[in-house]
Amino acid sequence: MRASFVFSEVVTGLRRNLTMTVAMILTTAISLGLLGGGLLVVTTIDRMQDLYYDRVEVAVFLSEDVSANDPECSAEPCSSLRAELEATSGVESVAFESREDAFNRFQQIFESQPELRELARPEALPASFRVKLADPQRFDVIAQEFTGRAGVDRVQDQGEYLEELFQTLSGVRNATFAVALVQALAALLLISNTIQVSAFTRRTEVGIMRLTGATRWYTQLPFLLEAVVAGLIGGVLAVVGLTTAKTAFIDVVLADVFEAGIVPRITLSDIAFISPVLLLVGAGISAVTGYVTLRLYVRT
Repeated sequence: MRASFVFSEVVTGLRRNLTMTVAMILTTAISLGLLGGGLLVVTTIDRMQDLYYDRVEVAVFLSEDVSANDPECSAEPCSSLRAELEATSGVESVAFESREDAFNRFQQIFESQPELRELARPEALPASFRVKLADPQRFDVIAQEFTGRAGVDRVQDQGEYLEELFQTLSGVRNATFAVALVQALAALLLISNTIQVSAFTRRTEVGIMRLTGATRWYTQLPFLLEAVVAGLIGGVLAVVGLTTAKTAFIDVVLADVFEAGIVPRITLSDIAFISPVLLLVGAGISAVTGYVTLRLYVRT
């Protein structure tokens, strides 16, 4: 089998059906770009979980009586509560935050909002224990043990807010994958249709080749390679699109969020890591679709 002939046939086929080839490449690129975006969202969610769950604390808010009358947590029931928390299995550390400390922290958090700071009063903020768990998922152990105890107003798990955030991000990821799937189906149909049209336009020359002894595999290989090349080009465009979106849009719009450490930064290394996956998926799906189309619909 002459490689030069196969290569020339692939180039000829792509050029002959230029409009459909461009549509096939762009549809594949969009599908793979959405797939890559979904993979980047998954990576970001994993990093955020590692980042935030490491910071998650259980807040045991104390009653008004304890908050107002025991600023050092040296009397009952505050001292007993702290001792029991420190002795609880799975607790890494326990930090007492007095009402005054809570007010000072509030002032620091909302430093850029003077109107809100002026409205706040220390009396509105309860004292609390900030409990660091070895396993943040075991919040229920603290909640069951200390909810309703003397001196305890309520037990709050910061992880609840994170779960809502991660559920929202997971929804974005699932929506991205769903749209990518729809685009992939469109790409598959375009690949199949393009191969059929390409084979039809070259049916005479292929027929002559078969009559002169060429095998079916030899005559069909150029059509298959056309699909693979289009898939690879689509994969490359998807990688370029993700890189452009990162540098020109995401890095600009989310610059403050990244700087504050709220969301882990998406790096070029992340895109480079998923690039082989996108290229393999693009080439693989195109090859399988092309092979099935040739076997089922093209009799050459």
